[in-house]
Amino acid sequence: MINIAVLGYGTIGSGVIEVLKTNGDSIAKKAGKQINVKYILDRKEFPGDPIMEKLVKDFEIILNDPEVKIVVEVMGGVEPAYSYVKAALLNGKSVVTSNKELVAKHGAELLDIAKEKELNFLFEASVGGGIPIIRPLNQSLTADEIVEITGILNGTTNFILSKMSEEESDFDTVLKNAQDMGYAERNPAADIEGHDACRKIAILSSLAYGMQVDYEDIYTEGITHITDTDIKYARAMGARIKLFATSVRDNDEQVYAMVAPMMIKADHPLYIVNDVFNGIFVRGNVIGDVMFYGSGAGKLPTASAVVADVVDVAKHLSKNIWTIWSSKKLELKDISQVKHRFFIRVEGTADTSLKNKIKDLFGEVEEVTADGVDGEYAFLTSLIKEQDITKIRENLPGILNVIRVRF
Repeated sequence: MINIAVLGYGTIGSGVIEVLKTNGDSIAKKAGKQINVKYILDRKEFPGDPIMEKLVKDFEIILNDPEVKIVVEVMGGVEPAYSYVKAALLNGKSVVTSNKELVAKHGAELLDIAKEKELNFLFEASVGGGIPIIRPLNQSLTADEIVEITGILNGTTNFILSKMSEEESDFDTVLKNAQDMGYAERNPAADIEGHDACRKIAILSSLAYGMQVDYEDIYTEGITHITDTDIKYARAMGARIKLFATSVRDNDEQVYAMVAPMMIKADHPLYIVNDVFNGIFVRGNVIGDVMFYGSGAGKLPTASAVVADVVDVAKHLSKNIWTIWSSKKLELKDISQVKHRFFIRVEGTADTSLKNKIKDLFGEVEEVTADGVDGEYAFLTSLIKEQDITKIRENLPGILNVIRVRF
């Protein structure tokens, strides 16, 4: 039997307990040992819940118990999670976490400690919920040089953009519906401003390229500026708008990373990823294109990934599962040098004067029209550097919106 402690009895923590209870026998066979939850750490009380007999409020009880071999951190946030996880590793306990903020900020350091102590620090559930992506990057795809990772990594924003397209509703209306349905937090900033997806692509990039990618260095743009009019234009072009978290090894071997809405068409693998689902597209120089798809969040899918890591640790007690993630920082390519096509909407009638001005700034463009949209001019550019589009914004008055295009 292996004793574990669970830090946090919220949505994911209670899901971990449920998964272990529901599939306990099969999990024991796969782990080679029975998994026993000895402690659950939480500040709150849960009257009538059977976990009360395991509930503790002092982390030191867990830390100082030599019978606890694995600590499951599902509290969220950086502190006190970081302090607890670091202390657990230094005290000879392996750690499993679903905490993307913790992994993005301190992953390399905690992996180094685990390696030094012949322990494990696993975090499959920190990206993509129940979608297996960390382990494939760390094990299955190690024969490849990863040249691109692009993901729809946030279910809330994907739900909002999907519903805006399906129901022809505006952003604020769909956001409220998402909050009412429990898909969006009361304060949805981390999702809709792109910060959640940013931390996740930082983790995937660090694993793919073997060096620390700081999420603070990643250009991040949310979806709050996407309107129902943009959706109409996208539909007219046979396209959809998705929030992409992207990391690309460029031709000059430099890596750039960004989070931003993108227009894509049906020939893109992520086009079919709708509603609250996540999708992750990986391109390797040998294997080619690989897709991972599934439920990217939620109590049981995420808890399933956490428990899978617990099983992996149980099978490798006193043996470190090597993860290539150096604490040396990877300097990202300046995003201003990256080229994209852009969809641009400008106020005004499509007269000769406006068209000539746009031609002077962009060269030849592709005009776009949409039913029910008047009083503006929309077009697609050729490939343009990000720094050039920034300058053009300053010289072209009346810009209503600018969205990057992947076709």
